[in-house]
Amino acid sequence: MFKYFPHTDDDLQAMMATVGVDSVDALYAQIPENIRFRGDYQIPSEMSEMEVRQLFEKLASQNSQLTCFAGYGVYDHYTPSVIPNLLSRSEFLTSYTPYQAEISQGTLHYIFEYQSMMTELTGMDISNASMYDGTTAAAEAMMMAVAAGKKQNKVLVSETLNPKTREVLDTYALHQGIELVTIPMENGVTSRQNLEAQLAQGGVAGVMVQQPNVFGIIEDYTGFAEACHEQKALFMMDSVAADLAVLKTPGEWGADIAVGDGQSLGIPMLFGGPYVGYMCCTEKLIRKMPGRIVGMTKDNRDQRAFVLTLQAREQHIRRQKATSNICSNQSLMALFVTIYCSLMGKQGLKEAAQLSYAGAHYMYEELAKTGRFHLVFDKPFFNEFYVKYDGDADTLYQRFIEAGILGGVRFEDGIIFAVTEKRTKEEIDNLVKIAAL
Repeated sequence: MFKYFPHTDDDLQAMMATVGVDSVDALYAQIPENIRFRGDYQIPSEMSEMEVRQLFEKLASQNSQLTCFAGYGVYDHYTPSVIPNLLSRSEFLTSYTPYQAEISQGTLHYIFEYQSMMTELTGMDISNASMYDGTTAAAEAMMMAVAAGKKQNKVLVSETLNPKTREVLDTYALHQGIELVTIPMENGVTSRQNLEAQLAQGGVAGVMVQQPNVFGIIEDYTGFAEACHEQKALFMMDSVAADLAVLKTPGEWGADIAVGDGQSLGIPMLFGGPYVGYMCCTEKLIRKMPGRIVGMTKDNRDQRAFVLTLQAREQHIRRQKATSNICSNQSLMALFVTIYCSLMGKQGLKEAAQLSYAGAHYMYEELAKTGRFHLVFDKPFFNEFYVKYDGDADTLYQRFIEAGILGGVRFEDGIIFAVTEKRTKEEIDNLVKIAAL
């Protein structure tokens, strides 16, 4: 018996007697012999701490650290060094769901602050206590719209939505009986004429668009919310959180639900996660919102206290009454965003967004001067832009990699480049130099 197993032979005999078997192997009798593993596991022998560190350093050295000009939903933003240090404190790193408010005031407090920051950033009334990531937040918004629309089960989705998000929507819709219909684009932006035509046919619970869209274009959604509301449909907007520091907010566009990924608020790319999704809505939709909401109240001594105000998930209420089965949220990453926003402040968020915008426009202008790049859609863009290259784009992409640069994201027959405040003029000029060869 392994020394780290707490059960004695007597314990095992007592448990087997209880379930009516005479050996441990008898517990697995129903498993076919041809799929049972009888050999030795290929586990390395024990190592000292120094040897383990050397092993992982060797493995880590195989990673290539590239200068990132890729975006497509994940962005290389600056992370203040204080955040990982605060986040690794044991009271944050090991905390779980704050069921007992009287001993969870710290966790409830920072979630409340997170919600306050997200409502201000999006211009909406209410924020929940975060979601898994941006794509699942969009899927939850889709289901929320259908739940609010009662007998309407059709959701219109703009063609300019990120395809990764659309794939997640398709997966959720398949098992929820939701009909997803695409609103085609015209010259890189959502067709308002087609939107209005589809709304007029009836049965639409909601409409989802993206700002900036997948091509980095800043779309004009004037009149979209009014068109949706005239047909009793909800208007949903998916946005990169950091961009809302300077762009018109979903609330200002008249959105009913605002969702997106909070990764751009300082969370490192981390090989794809963990990230944090945000979801905000108007007050009238608060009881249709998944997850939970932290509120502020006063205790019996008239002191400020924080509590779980709404908990519309299946662990707290009857499963059939739950708005969603979303479980443990990315609360640690919500804290990450909260600390980031606190450190940066309003002006810092704006400056980071403005630097990203300026860097992207400088980079495009320099690429255009080579005579080999042009915008696929001649529309205003933010910090991301979609270009065609007069040459072999795959070969160019490989040249970037060999030079230590992640040169955008290949999209159809072009490239989508992204620039953040981390990219320097020297790095941009180096990319342009390679592209001009």
